[in-house]
Amino acid sequence: MRDIVFTRESGWIPHVIREDGELKLMLGAGADANHAPRTFTFSIGEAHLAVIREDLARHMLLWSAVLPLCDDAGTRGPLDENAAVALLDPILLSAPADVDALFHRIRWDRGRLIAHGADIDLLERGQVCVAMRAATETSNGKRAQEYHANRRRAERGTVLAPLDAAILKYTGQYLHGATVPRRMPDAVDPALLPEVMRVIATAEQACAGMRIGRDPRRGKRATDKRDWDRMATTVDAAVRRAHPELVDDAARTVSFLMCSEAADRSRSTPMEDDEEAGGDSADFGGSARKTILSFTDDKGVEQKWLSDSPRTATAEFWEFVGDRSAADNEVFTIEDEEMGEGIQLHFYADSIARITTVRESEGGSDPEYRVEYSLVDGIGGYRNLVSTFVRGGCAALEQHGPWMPDVAEFERARRRRDAQ
Repeated sequence: MRDIVFTRESGWIPHVIREDGELKLMLGAGADANHAPRTFTFSIGEAHLAVIREDLARHMLLWSAVLPLCDDAGTRGPLDENAAVALLDPILLSAPADVDALFHRIRWDRGRLIAHGADIDLLERGQVCVAMRAATETSNGKRAQEYHANRRRAERGTVLAPLDAAILKYTGQYLHGATVPRRMPDAVDPALLPEVMRVIATAEQACAGMRIGRDPRRGKRATDKRDWDRMATTVDAAVRRAHPELVDDAARTVSFLMCSEAADRSRSTPMEDDEEAGGDSADFGGSARKTILSFTDDKGVEQKWLSDSPRTATAEFWEFVGDRSAADNEVFTIEDEEMGEGIQLHFYADSIARITTVRESEGGSDPEYRVEYSLVDGIGGYRNLVSTFVRGGCAALEQHGPWMPDVAEFERARRRRDAQ
């Protein structure tokens, strides 16, 4: 039989219960292996209950000291009840100076106290009892998050000036540097917002006209890492040159914002049509343009493209790659059966093979093919080669060599490239 004897309105601060006639403190902390909250209890006395009822600060201090014991219990271990009981008298019944001394020796959850209004400067000086005079039952989790974020920065030797902090708040990265940045002008002090916007304008001007393309090799929503790095470098250099007073955290969050927005714009548009950007088909002769193509992957899945399709061959091919590409599916082929030619893309090796039919199958004999290999420079190189093949066939690829018919020669070239 369990009855609640005392609880505070917030609901999270530990309750006092009576279980089978015995007073116990009950608190929720951590989670089990199924991510459900864990509940812990340990015995207390009537004198402890009296202090808990009357003194919010002591109640909170006890909570802060017991939480590390709950962490030690993990997802399934028991609470060290003896250690918990040993905290009762020193925290609830001792003089303030003795409580302060105890908190110098034990582990305790500083963030919990800060969230409930503790004076941070006094906590840092070890005056925990005085610091808790401002404590409230209501929790402000953001206050604790800001404290921990500033402490992590201080450990790295980073001290934020007002403009630095305002920029991080504008991008939503003041508390968590790994958060995807976004524009949050309402989070910035109005007096500092014009300065923040000048920094943002510098970044926008620096990357005007730049884009981050899609990289279907890594999935339908993946973007080109090289494009991202290029834009980040450009924005970072411009921001640091125009605003040298900014700390690294502030400069990086601005370039992160520009790149994230560019990547989102790319993801929200259909797969890029490289054929449109590649030039007129007359460059290779209109008769070379493909009318029927077959796309296949390393798993044997095939897709046909016809010239009367509403989408271009390049767009459909990269859509096919985005749908099918995976760690165990990195070889894709485009084949023109009518012309007896095709290309095979080897994403795992940053290479390509062009394949042409030298002799058709006759009288039951196998056909003869010429296979030539070339190295590819990233997704941009692949896009250019695919577009060129679609418009002009294997002959049009000649200018994008060198093409190596000897496999050993090609492997040596690939190893030299990879070693650089």
